[in-house]
Amino acid sequence: MRPTYLEVDLNQLKRNVEAIRAHVAPAKIMPMLKANAYGHGMEGVSKFIEPYIDYFGVALVEEGIYLRSLGIKAPILVAGGIMIEQLPLFLEHDLTLSASSPDLLAAADQLAESTRQRMKVHLKFDTGMERVGVHEYEAEPFLQQSLSCSHLEIEGIYCHLANSELVESGGEIPSFNSIKPVLPSLQLERFQEILRFYEKRSLATPMRHICNSGGILNLPDGHMDMVRPGVLFYGVYPGRDLERTLDVKPIATWKSRVSYSKIVPPGRPVSYGSLWQAEGSPTRIVTIPCGYADGYFRRMTNQARVIINGKSYPQVGRICMDQFMVDVGDDEINVGDEAILLGDDISVEELADWAGTSEYEILTNFSARVPRVYVGAVQ
Repeated sequence: MRPTYLEVDLNQLKRNVEAIRAHVAPAKIMPMLKANAYGHGMEGVSKFIEPYIDYFGVALVEEGIYLRSLGIKAPILVAGGIMIEQLPLFLEHDLTLSASSPDLLAAADQLAESTRQRMKVHLKFDTGMERVGVHEYEAEPFLQQSLSCSHLEIEGIYCHLANSELVESGGEIPSFNSIKPVLPSLQLERFQEILRFYEKRSLATPMRHICNSGGILNLPDGHMDMVRPGVLFYGVYPGRDLERTLDVKPIATWKSRVSYSKIVPPGRPVSYGSLWQAEGSPTRIVTIPCGYADGYFRRMTNQARVIINGKSYPQVGRICMDQFMVDVGDDEINVGDEAILLGDDISVEELADWAGTSEYEILTNFSARVPRVYVGAVQ
């Protein structure tokens, strides 16, 4: 096995689910498995956690089809944008459609009628994200249309929060480049106005869901019938300012091993571009067989650190495609010694800061050539 790999703790994943479920009860849980389960490996995560959840969410039709190919039986909502020509795949693979426009809803109903099948649908509204979905002020005609779709099962209705991590109580809400952010409470208010359509007509309301990870923590009135944890499911908080009220922990540890160890004299630059060199005295430089092709961002050059044999050391010299170097000073570090790139006391937030990006991008950029190794499975 390759010495660089991502270790995924399935026991901790189950504990995360239990913590989320207790927090949102009696709401159901739809963990998002898009982007290869946020980098943790869709196959290993989905097969293990299926008995403990109510629904799965993905972004792409192809992701839903892949889950079915793994033998997953749980309901699967495809939450991303859908092309009309993809609709037959929803019937073929028993996937739930996010109907985000009148044209898509009409095409789905026509297809279901022509094939004499019923398609499960969640109506998608846009209450402030401006990505996909029908605006709340255009909701009524769309809802009326849905009532006439006799070949569809309108199972759910939902929208997506644009700034769920914003804490509204106390203090001033920040503006982004003088643009006033859309607050979670405003989106919830708009969504509740959409839902009054059913109340006014004494109709049963479809399954309601609005809360992503930030909403789960920050918008308790929005838990409704189901929540959609993304990064929180994997143990990472969606915002730095959110109070750590939920006992979830990261499930991934990125490990490698020292592949080379040598003494480098002062004045001998390390790696491409000659961006670092030892000053004053010789130092031991060790090589880690991992690089930016694995998701260890080149932008972290001369900022990152790793843990080898329980001690923290700085990464030095430009990070290469397949390798990077670490300055271990006078310590005796040998080939084969374990190195921790993420985990222990190196957080995903630190990697994000070093790379100048978000925790989401760090997690979803573990490349396919980094093996996922699953530990602690509960039978």
